[in-house]
Amino acid sequence: MSKPNAKPLTIDSLWEIERLANPALSPDGSQVVCSRTCYDQASNKTSSQLWLLSTLGGAPRQLTSCGDRDRQAAWSPRGDRVAFIAKRESAGKVDTNAQLYVIATDGGEATRVSDIAAGVEAFKWMPDGKHIVCLAWVWPQLKGLDAQNKQHRAFAERKESGYATSEGYYRYWDHNLPMDRAVHLLRVNIETGKTVDLFEGTNYELPRAELSAEMFDISPDGKRIVFMHDAKVERRASNPHALFELNVATRRVVPILDEPKWDVANPRYSPNGAQIAVIATPQTPKHTMLGQLAIISNRKRWKTLDAAWDRDVSGPLRWSAAGDTVYFLAEDQGRCHVWRRHLAKAAPELVWQGGWTQSFDLAGPRGEDVLATATDSINHPVGVYAAHLGNEEDEVIHARRLERFNDDLLAMVKLGHVEEVRVRGALGDDVQMWLVFPTNFKRDKKHAVLQVIHGGPYAASGDTFGYRWNPHLLASHGHVVAMVNYHGSSGFGHAFRDSIMGRMGELELIDIEAGTDWILAQKWADRSRVYASGGSYGGFMVAWMNGHVAPSRYRAYVCHAGVYDRAATWSADSYTQRFCDLHATYWQDLAKVAAQSPITFAANMQTPTLITHGALDYRVPDHNGLAYYNTLKARGVPARLLWFADENHWVLKAPNAKQWYGEVFAWLEAHAPKKSKKKTKTRR
Repeated sequence: MSKPNAKPLTIDSLWEIERLANPALSPDGSQVVCSRTCYDQASNKTSSQLWLLSTLGGAPRQLTSCGDRDRQAAWSPRGDRVAFIAKRESAGKVDTNAQLYVIATDGGEATRVSDIAAGVEAFKWMPDGKHIVCLAWVWPQLKGLDAQNKQHRAFAERKESGYATSEGYYRYWDHNLPMDRAVHLLRVNIETGKTVDLFEGTNYELPRAELSAEMFDISPDGKRIVFMHDAKVERRASNPHALFELNVATRRVVPILDEPKWDVANPRYSPNGAQIAVIATPQTPKHTMLGQLAIISNRKRWKTLDAAWDRDVSGPLRWSAAGDTVYFLAEDQGRCHVWRRHLAKAAPELVWQGGWTQSFDLAGPRGEDVLATATDSINHPVGVYAAHLGNEEDEVIHARRLERFNDDLLAMVKLGHVEEVRVRGALGDDVQMWLVFPTNFKRDKKHAVLQVIHGGPYAASGDTFGYRWNPHLLASHGHVVAMVNYHGSSGFGHAFRDSIMGRMGELELIDIEAGTDWILAQKWADRSRVYASGGSYGGFMVAWMNGHVAPSRYRAYVCHAGVYDRAATWSADSYTQRFCDLHATYWQDLAKVAAQSPITFAANMQTPTLITHGALDYRVPDHNGLAYYNTLKARGVPARLLWFADENHWVLKAPNAKQWYGEVFAWLEAHAPKKSKKKTKTRR
């Protein structure tokens, strides 16, 4: 509840909000450990520490304090210790890359338990509580940790800087994948530090991007490890993953599920180890297929559940204590919820309703499932919640918020009203549109309008707070912010998601324009102050609109990290998906590719545009933004460029974010219609 003297959200107050993430439940369900990230404006530094929150009530307690990026916390099997990843100084040694640390939950200092020069990416405890299995980049031809560490030091000290590769998959988002290396599973003894590469001498490796502990799982008896693996000869981002299982004692690896027509992810053993839950996605010429929950029994038989359920199952996967139910996340109509699927029932059930649940965990003490979530909405940042779940068909009971970290700050912030409307869009479909109003909104007055077009396109403008395109901050200068979930958006079923393939820009534009038409029919809309903005695919749409929409429709555009030249964007890390998006390659059907590329329509572009981009953007390389800007300048169209040498696909650093928002607001203001001065009568 805001106080009477509360002010609209500003960029400074946005960065003062403490960001909570990755709640992990203790084995008995009594406590949650999560990361709490704070930004200090004076030092221009961000720090993350771990906090303990009681699911039974009580004040939060800080667990770590010495590091500046403590993350990925996980409880030991007995619940007496927490392991996490951090870069810090310990025992006189400063980490050059992130290492594993363990801390007792009743106090004391954390102890470094790994010494892997390449660093640790993710991990899980083994059931014995004496070992941890982690992901790390290794040179696959080397044997032993000493050889790995020696090679890593030599590589770090080399004089040359060239990156050489013959791989088809060599960079991701904002970094090159480590040259000549693969991701292996390493077992670390937390008492002695002894480290063993479980894949040593084999061709097995884990996926090379978005490294996560959800890529593998350890059986309840600790004897087997199931993991995702790209079984193709040449690794590619678009290749399907298979499941293999490692016998920890013998190191023998056997295939569990290797079906080329399916991509399998997020393996999770049942409590008795007899079943494995996975997300299985059909591999067809359409790359928009939805993930389905699947169950593997006795490491042989498998079946998908709910193939007709028109939603995309996403991880993590968690089993109930009884081993008869699997919990997961799935988007639905601009929101993201926790669902559960009882294996003996006919369909998934909604368990925890967002907003937007960013992550969750589950524990099963005494046969009762306890759920912890990190959930936000358009109207509040992420909070951590816990709920005790009934064993039958009961709904959630005893739901509790576990912290109040941001309450005092948010009490001084006034947020505008939010509405959700439906408009008739392309193909005659109803299309969702969110409206976020400025705090000074009056329905009997005229207000400027800003369309904010989401990226993806397989994403959604959702009931989520957000920091890079926060709708309340964008509305704080008096604009009504509109966010349309156009065709192609996630959470509205497969047909809706797949409909834009091979004709990108066409249906989306109809939907966005339908949203603008609806707004302009409202008495409060000022048709002389309508703007559009977007990032990534939303940036593509803004550039597309500049070539397809009459110049008088929108006063100005803001294009962040948008695709401008489809052919040249084969330089992107995701190039293997372009044929699926466009239904063509530029060397086989240049006309079809050009028909879906904003650059083709440059001669029509007349609307002033602010273009922002980062040099480290490998998803939409910055030559797109530079070519778009140069083209507008060459044609005499008003344009401004904001280019960051140290940002990737997003603007993540606080000072840069402040500059970005400042440029956006200044651009919109500069292109507002000039107010006419009233003539005063002179007395004679």
